Amino acid sequence: MQLLVELVQRYGLGLVFVTVLIEQIGLPIPAYPILIVTAALSPQSSYGVPHVVAFAVFACLLADFGWYRAGARFGRRILSLMCRISLSPDSCVRQTENIYARWGAPSLTVAKFVPGFGAVATAMAGVVGVSPFGFVFFDMIGATLWTGLAAMLGWIFRDAVDDILNVLESAGRLGLAAVAGAFALYVLTKFVQRQRLLRQLRMARVSVAELHSMLKGEPPPLLIDVRSAGSRETGFIPGSRWIEPRAPEEELRSLPVTDEVVIYCACPNEASAAAVAKRLMNAGFQRVRPLKGGIDAWVASGLPLELPGQISQ
Repeated sequence: MQLLVELVQRYGLGLVFVTVLIEQIGLPIPAYPILIVTAALSPQSSYGVPHVVAFAVFACLLADFGWYRAGARFGRRILSLMCRISLSPDSCVRQTENIYARWGAPSLTVAKFVPGFGAVATAMAGVVGVSPFGFVFFDMIGATLWTGLAAMLGWIFRDAVDDILNVLESAGRLGLAAVAGAFALYVLTKFVQRQRLLRQLRMARVSVAELHSMLKGEPPPLLIDVRSAGSRETGFIPGSRWIEPRAPEEELRSLPVTDEVVIYCACPNEASAAAVAKRLMNAGFQRVRPLKGGIDAWVASGLPLELPGQISQ
């Protein structure tokens, strides 16, 4: 542990910058403990707490602006990439949509405090067209609050942090093993969440061409939209009905009984659609499939959308 203390004292600001940057990119590296320990050791080092906050905020802005620009350029496709490099469940995308629909860009001020929201929110800001000035303004406030809280905790409890480090140092290899074990447990927990999601996704899909043909037949399939209410306002597949992914079982069982049910969303890997499909099968529906590619694939095929208030033809 003495080596860890020496590393933090010598490379503390660089360590803060690198770990925060990596975490904000989306990789499972918990930067908060580093921020707290670095701030706690600042009285014994050549830097101060304001330096810790400044380096951390700069790292946040660098990573966040990169995701913002990627979202502005590549649209919703960048969300799929984020979910592939992250261990967080893809369902966080829908949660982000809901928060954005309600609060807009100011939600960036608290985004980093909401699990599964921070990284996706920065890309979503680019997707929905938040101005660069507005993004940097709100993101800087959020980054300052997030890093400032960690630095404040480190400073206030610096004596306790010193005691913990001393205990770990006295424990020798056992202390190092405890730190390594805690990190491994964190990554394992995220990995298990990810594997649960992948198991949900292992089901047959229906293609856009197949769905288009099915909608012309008799009887047509029950078509369900599980996107956020705000996303539905921008258009939906004609004939679809909207339900909340977390709708109670009674509502699911009250849906019309049909031979075929197709569910679509706008989330990477059709995560929300797959989750609802599983629930509907548990509720007694026999053939339930997500739409491959979701509504983005429908639009990319040149097929029309219906807007709220329009009459289906």
